[in-house]
Amino acid sequence: MNPSFLSSLTEYSRFVAELLNREQVERSTVAVWSESPYTGIAEGEVFFSNGLRLRMREEIDFDAHLIVSYGYEVYKREERLYWYDDFPHPNDSHLASTFPHHKHVPPNIKHHRIPAELLSFDCPNIPAIIDEIESISL
Repeated sequence: MNPSFLSSLTEYSRFVAELLNREQVERSTVAVWSESPYTGIAEGEVFFSNGLRLRMREEIDFDAHLIVSYGYEVYKREERLYWYDDFPHPNDSHLASTFPHHKHVPPNIKHHRIPAELLSFDCPNIPAIIDEIESISL
């Protein structure tokens, strides 16, 4: 994945728009905006033809070419199926391999966490999240 997508508001906006222009995306409310020349926010929802919905928020540092914070939640109607976040859990040793990236999964979704191998701060995460959602058949 090309980290240059994280270099400017224009580049990241274009990247997100092109990424969401795919057959399984029915509609999207994702917007990318900035309140400074160095940072940006991508936030909104993506509705998929398989009945799933992604709610996402990313904070991006364009100067450092990094995602500095994120949250991705996947829903089937109003039921949250799983989510990814970057909140650190340093005392959970089985998450060390991808620290702080992890996924919350059933059962006991709030406390059951697994490593998130595909997520990082230095390249866009949305392609992996969307590929995962599109692979789910209900």
